Amino acid sequence: MAASVYTTIPISSTEMISRSFHNLSVFLSVRRRPWSEFVATDVFDKPESFDTALVRIKKNSEYFRLNYGLLVLACALASLITQPVSLVLVAGVIGLWLLLYVFREDPVFMFGDQPINDRLVLMGLVIISLLTIVFTGVFQTLMFGLGIGIIISAIHGAFRNPDGLFLNEDEAASTGFIGRGGPKFPSPSS
Repeated sequence: MAASVYTTIPISSTEMISRSFHNLSVFLSVRRRPWSEFVATDVFDKPESFDTALVRIKKNSEYFRLNYGLLVLACALASLITQPVSLVLVAGVIGLWLLLYVFREDPVFMFGDQPINDRLVLMGLVIISLLTIVFTGVFQTLMFGLGIGIIISAIHGAFRNPDGLFLNEDEAASTGFIGRGGPKFPSPSS
């Protein structure tokens, strides 16, 4: 696999972080559903069967994907509330991932003009993440928090009736509800 090649002019780390924050805020404002819609009490009811609950979980998770992700993240971080140093370190590592990998659109430069390969950035973030989890000893606590967040999300998804949720055309195509390129008709030869 070929390494990433950048043809942009080196920018300052402050500018890179500023752009990453901008990308993060745009992503959150566009992809997150309103919390009032997420917790609206008039749309909750008991599913008729286990299969109905699974279908509801699937539909709700496609529609409220970012809301569920934020809920699970909040539960994981809340599990660290009794360990403030670990909480700050884990939140910092999550911030590094968001700024240096997920929402970064410009290359990372070392020593002013040397671009760092994306694989090296990824390896560095993985190593920092593992070292943080190992040295703070919060693996079990984080897994407990993640588990609680996933359970809460599954319960919400099973009991929230997804009737009336509408995906826009791009979201429906990306989740497989509709295909791209219009309807598919059988060929005349078949």
